[in-house]
Amino acid sequence: MIVKLKKPDSRYRDLRSGQFYDVIGIEADELRIINDAGRPFLYPPDLFSLIDAREPADWVTEFGDDGERYSYPPPLNKPGFFEDFFDQKAKAVATFWRVVNHRLAAASEVT
Repeated sequence: MIVKLKKPDSRYRDLRSGQFYDVIGIEADELRIINDAGRPFLYPPDLFSLIDAREPADWVTEFGDDGERYSYPPPLNKPGFFEDFFDQKAKAVATFWRVVNHRLAAASEVT
């Protein structure tokens, strides 16, 4: 899934207007993308235009009690994964970058 930031927003200075971003997951209906600082943060979907709606076939999708969506590739779809990543636990960091680099390499082969 690829999105493009619609317009600048002073609350999100780590995103550039017109920039394309690869969605690496969805958490509570928010999009997890790697921002311009290289960090995988969550952002409201209404900030973006949808450029390519195709999602990776291996994403695991679940819905919360209020119908909110959670979708991630299996290695990132573990409770507490991103807490471990942001706490800089070596296994989570290595897993994250392995998955993301693999997806980005595969995407560049398609284009």
